[in-house]
Amino acid sequence: SASPSPWPLLPARELGILRFFLGGRLIFGPDAKSLLVSVALIVVPVLVFCAFIAPHLLHRFSGYNAGYAIPAVAVGFMIYVLLLLLTTSAQDPGIVPRASHPPEEDFAYGNPLAGETPGRLQFPRIKEVMVNGMLVKIKYCDTCMIYRPPRCSHCSICNNCVERFDHHCPWVGQCIGQRNYRYFFLFVSSSTLLCIYVFAMSALHIKFLMEGDYPTVWKAFKHSPACLVLMIYCFIALWFVGGLTGFHSYLISTNQSSQKKDR
Repeated sequence: SASPSPWPLLPARELGILRFFLGGRLIFGPDAKSLLVSVALIVVPVLVFCAFIAPHLLHRFSGYNAGYAIPAVAVGFMIYVLLLLLTTSAQDPGIVPRASHPPEEDFAYGNPLAGETPGRLQFPRIKEVMVNGMLVKIKYCDTCMIYRPPRCSHCSICNNCVERFDHHCPWVGQCIGQRNYRYFFLFVSSSTLLCIYVFAMSALHIKFLMEGDYPTVWKAFKHSPACLVLMIYCFIALWFVGGLTGFHSYLISTNQSSQKKDR
């Protein structure tokens, strides 16, 4: 008869701290509620723009048959950014399935002569494997009970090992890894373009006001406080999403990850 396993029977473990919908087709992280804040930060400025700025620009460009394109572009951009946000948040980032017990082929009992506890199971924390003809060191994860593949890290928030783990983004409520990184990059870059568009159209409206009955910047902003609020908001947001776009463009061009060390 087969020898009994040295491992005690363990209860089935959950796959980290995740929320599943539609039979597992949608996978959200533990802080998925932050999506509501992200959606509000995208939708509210666009609605303010369409309600208080776009009608004046529409009237200004009505003779060129291009006025209706101004709010349409803003709304179209907003919908596109929201779809990318949802895709990034609801997709498996590249979770590595955890094991029910440690890898039996790698266990060894403690050697008293080496100062180890007699009879206690010992695991090499790091082992070397061949990947594409190169010797690579991989680390053991105590939580998932697996040796993590190269460029894989354990997310302490989602409590999962994720392939090509970049970071955990609280704004999308999900880890950013191998399977959703491209959508995350498209999300931040599209958000940057949306901020630039709203800022530019608001500045254009101020320019038209100064050419009319409001010759100074202060008088123009006083007449249209929505422009002032939107321009300040977009300027601040550009430092965030624009900086992320530039940073991740650099990482993509150099084939790196923002995760500096394997945890």
